[in-house]
Amino acid sequence: MSTYMPKAGDITRKWYVIDAAGKPMGKVAVEAANLLRGKNEPTFTPHADCGNHVIIINCEKAVLTGKKLEQKKYYHHTGYIGHLKEVNYENLMKTKPEFAMTKAVKGMIPDTVIGRQALTRLRCVAGPDHPHAAQKPEVWEF
Repeated sequence: MSTYMPKAGDITRKWYVIDAAGKPMGKVAVEAANLLRGKNEPTFTPHADCGNHVIIINCEKAVLTGKKLEQKKYYHHTGYIGHLKEVNYENLMKTKPEFAMTKAVKGMIPDTVIGRQALTRLRCVAGPDHPHAAQKPEVWEF
């Protein structure tokens, strides 16, 4: 018996909704990363992009445990000399909670072509409503 290897045309992508309200950001990001890679599917292959679409709602209500809100910082460089910017996660969660969740999921996806393709299937929404109801997404509980 030979091993089954899915082709690009054989893959059917499902849509999942994850509710992040009251859950730790890292736990939500792990579940989203696994769904984006397709690790929940029995036909998962590491060298093929067999992942699903993921919508994360209520990103603004995600919880950071411990003192991460005060101590954890997001750094980015503008490109100019000496312009390293830092924002603590308390301000980041108030202003751009979708970005904070996307960054958490991106850290759990491999830095390869397949990982970059998987991140295009991630949608993060700050509130409870999302514009993807036409795709009939399933609710993912963990």
